[in-house]
Amino acid sequence: MLIVPDHKITDYLDYPDLIEAIRDIFRTDYTMPLRHHHFYKTSDGDENTLILMPVWNQEYMGMKQVTVAPGNARQNMPSIFARYLLSNSRTGQPLAMMNAAEITSRRTACTSALASSFLSREDSEHLLVVGGGKVAQHLVQAHRAVRNFKKVSVWMRDPDKLNHFVASLEVKGIPAVAVSNLGEAAHQADVISCATLSPTPVIRGEWLKPGTHLDLIGSHKPDTRETDDEAIRKSTLFADSRIGAPHETGDLAIPIASGLISEKDIRADIAELVKSLHPGRTSAEEITLFKSAGLAVEDLAAALLVYKRLGGTLFNG
Repeated sequence: MLIVPDHKITDYLDYPDLIEAIRDIFRTDYTMPLRHHHFYKTSDGDENTLILMPVWNQEYMGMKQVTVAPGNARQNMPSIFARYLLSNSRTGQPLAMMNAAEITSRRTACTSALASSFLSREDSEHLLVVGGGKVAQHLVQAHRAVRNFKKVSVWMRDPDKLNHFVASLEVKGIPAVAVSNLGEAAHQADVISCATLSPTPVIRGEWLKPGTHLDLIGSHKPDTRETDDEAIRKSTLFADSRIGAPHETGDLAIPIASGLISEKDIRADIAELVKSLHPGRTSAEEITLFKSAGLAVEDLAAALLVYKRLGGTLFNG
């Protein structure tokens, strides 16, 4: 069994190739049971989440174990730790073990970019990223792989982290600006990509101009959300999964529970967009919203990209 070094994951998961790998896997046949969520309290009183995400096809099986610990921020630690086991689905033979934190962050950003390729305007010029965690660090590069943004704005609550984040983008040759007025920045943006752990809305519908695409990644629990009801009401709704996202994420679960929307208001999932079963954006004035809960098949696409580029085969060893 291969034990994959972290730097190899970074080397082999470049954004354009990963976007295409995710696009390709959505066109294939696979089995993806609903993920398992388990919530538990720590001795500090924080509520952590354990997530188990299996998926398999005729050749490969993947299992990701994720822990989400919001209280880690107090110790300057990542909020998410994850590990991935890739196996031969016919024999059960373990093929590779790898740190899934980088896989998760990159595939999440690339799935959002893939969705944006169907849902944002082709002439979108201004990207706003809200949040500064691991996923947010990849959103700019991923979104820039599908749209030619002339301006990138970043907002987060901590001004020191914000300035460091913007400086890190500038080192990569990406012109970015830090913004302090989120409402003003959101009103100007063509694409807004949110990856926060906020329990309450950070984006308000009154800020959204016609033609905006809203990409929601954070607030992964059914009682937390990144947008208010007005944003939901004004938007044409899409999700990565019709099964998971309406129940697992508060951005959809809360307005569904209140009767503002129903599950039928989700026009398409990401696989339906990829397979051209829905056209995606239908007008320049339409406000579109994509809610990402994260899918195990996206992890499998990323893990296979790494494994095969390392020279791995179905019968390893």
